[in-house]
Formats: sequence, structure tokens, C-alpha cells
Amino acid sequence: MTTDEARQRIQAAIDQFGSQAAPMIDLVISEVRSGQGYETANELIDEFDLELQFNIAPTEPDHLRQGYGGPPKL
Repeated sequence: MTTDEARQRIQAAIDQFGSQAAPMIDLVISEVRSGQGYETANELIDEFDLELQFNIAPTEPDHLRQGYGGPPKL
């Protein structure tokens, strides 16, 4: 999915479902994060103010999270 397609899907979900659009938007953000990376997903979250409106927070890869100690030890 391209960034423009993601924008269209997010806007369509907001238009169709209003305040109940969070599950649909979360699926789009997850697909963007998986295919294009967390930075692109976070840009969309900021662009649509999804954190405030739908409680969809920006994310960072695990290795950048504060306190992350690396992969689990086996």
C-alpha cells in the first residue's frame, strides 16, 4: 500500500465511521508500519492527529525504546 492509498483509506474510515473508526485506521497504520516502516506510519498518525482523536499512538522500533535491553537471551 502506498502512502497516498493509506491516506485515502484513513480518510474514508473517518468519513464513514467517525469516532468509531479506530479499528479500521489501526489496521491501515499496521500495514503501513509493516510495509514502509514506523517513520511513515508515525507521519500519518501526526498528519491525521490520530493519537488525540483515536488514541492511536506513534511507535518506535523495539531497539529504540527507552530501557530496551536487546533481544531476549536464550
